[in-house]
Amino acid sequence: MSAPLVSVKDLSVQFHGNRVASALNNVSFDVHAGEVLGLLGESGSGKSVTLRTLLRLHSPRTTRISGSMHVDGQDVLALQGRALDAYRGGVVSMVFQEPGLAFDPVYTIGQQITEAIRAHEKISETSARAQALQMLERVQIPQARRRFDAYPHELSGGMRQRAMIALALACKPKLLLADEPTTALDATVQIQILLLLRELQRETGMAVIFVTHDIGAAVEVADRIAVMYAGRIVEDNTVAGIVRSPRHPYSAGLLASTVSAEHRGQPLIAIPGAPPNLAALPAGCSFAPRCTHASARCVSEVPPVLANGATRLACWHPLVPA
Repeated sequence: MSAPLVSVKDLSVQFHGNRVASALNNVSFDVHAGEVLGLLGESGSGKSVTLRTLLRLHSPRTTRISGSMHVDGQDVLALQGRALDAYRGGVVSMVFQEPGLAFDPVYTIGQQITEAIRAHEKISETSARAQALQMLERVQIPQARRRFDAYPHELSGGMRQRAMIALALACKPKLLLADEPTTALDATVQIQILLLLRELQRETGMAVIFVTHDIGAAVEVADRIAVMYAGRIVEDNTVAGIVRSPRHPYSAGLLASTVSAEHRGQPLIAIPGAPPNLAALPAGCSFAPRCTHASARCVSEVPPVLANGATRLACWHPLVPA
């Protein structure tokens, strides 16, 4: 198999303020060209922090990063100045959770996409505007020429999200980071955006890391799912492997607490307790206080990540495959 496009090894991120919060703890994963990795977990599990770290968006004054990140052969932590600017957008782009905040409200959609293209390509403004309009048409925005001159507040939530995708793909990145891009949208528009992302990914052959807390969204988009809890990846497997035979109790808990038609009329099974305080993580497995399978070893020792075929798992008492 060819070398991965993205290689993250033992990545740890700490935020230093009044207290030190360990947002990521020895996270490792690979993503190959053309592959879609879904990061799944509750709020605060480290999914969005992972994406922002890959783009180097955290303030260096309050953030401590260790481990390594390589994307398209580049050492991301070593990039500075113009090399970092070229990396952002040219190699890696991001679709943010709330496009209304990601766009500048005083410039039109067309102006912002045009500016992004010209920042990475030495072409005239006329050519860049033509490319920007093509991107709006490609993401299926109705009346694209008219929306080109619209301001962000003049577009609906669904159209703003499509425009955000157009902006992210304008410079033909090799890796797209999608941070819960459908959370603020209604169910019908969510499906449209998910299908659009998958279609564009297949057309361009780019890799995607897709963050979500919705297992249904992950199934629609991803080839592989990495389940995160308290800043660690606790299980990494194919979509079919996670959905049909989850090995980690947390993965099984997420699936059991998901609403579906087949469970109509049955009580929802919630995971007891709450995620841990990242500024005071327990000594052992972070999920142990909420886990019905926990033992004394779980409380005192952090389980290592072990690989078995397509599965990577960190659990002292894994569930028996179905």
